[in-house]
Amino acid sequence: MVDGAPGRPLAMISTGVVGSAAGDPIGARLLAIEQRIEEWLTLYQPDAVAVERVFSQHNVRTVMGTAQAGAVAIVCAARRGIPVALHTPSEVKASVTGSGRADKGPRSR
Repeated sequence: MVDGAPGRPLAMISTGVVGSAAGDPIGARLLAIEQRIEEWLTLYQPDAVAVERVFSQHNVRTVMGTAQAGAVAIVCAARRGIPVALHTPSEVKASVTGSGRADKGPRSR
């Protein structure tokens, strides 16, 4: 969760991860994601939701899982009338760090 506005630096508010057992049925896994996203939307009441735009074709299994989880997030936001934007990882990195090639590690100041 980030807070920001045009002309103002972004501020990290919170991070989170949804986990599920790899052996669980797909329906149970997606339901766990949906429940956690709903909790976050209730807690933080965002003005907008950003979802990763899936673009890689190298690992179909990973792409499918990411796309399914992203679709759940889109549905959760749409249910509440929250606008959704799709962004590639490079677009997010460029927006936050100024470089689309930045690594994912913590930023030193």
